[in-house]
Amino acid sequence: MSGSGMLFLRRLIRNPRQVSAIAPSSRFLARAMVRGLGPETGRVVEFGPGTGSLTKAILAAGVAPENLTLFELDPAFATALSDRFAGVRVVNGPADTAPDHVAEGVGAVISGLPLLSMPAPVCRAIVGSAFRILAPRAPFIQFTYGPIPSVPPDVIADFGLSVEQTAFVWANLPPARVHRFVRK
Repeated sequence: MSGSGMLFLRRLIRNPRQVSAIAPSSRFLARAMVRGLGPETGRVVEFGPGTGSLTKAILAAGVAPENLTLFELDPAFATALSDRFAGVRVVNGPADTAPDHVAEGVGAVISGLPLLSMPAPVCRAIVGSAFRILAPRAPFIQFTYGPIPSVPPDVIADFGLSVEQTAFVWANLPPARVHRFVRK
């Protein structure tokens, strides 16, 4: 097992509710999440990067390290991410504080957070923070293991969002759906 795999397992055992996954995101899910991103995207923010599976794909898509900011609540994951991804800014703090750390005009927010398992006010605050920093028509990209989008219908309506499922990834444990949320 790789070093990041062992870290994931240790953090899962220590705090399963916070990790809220049984395995790190697969490279197939990571590729589906970053489809359409590249150097022209500009600044990208990632919520809940964990061991960095999606981070690696964001960088591989051509986003420059200095244009990537990660929000990771778990201090062990945050330290590992800082060590692994030179030039990437890692904020060891909650995603709903993104507007305090990142200027508006972000080209995309990528989220691996388990929004469906969070209390409604926390989910609303996270989605709200994403749309406070996103440029007009820039996407909030989120995956879910469930059959419905991970942003609740009332939050979608209140923020005036449109949602599109862009992928269903069988090659992930468990299989996952990718959704893009954009302000109408």
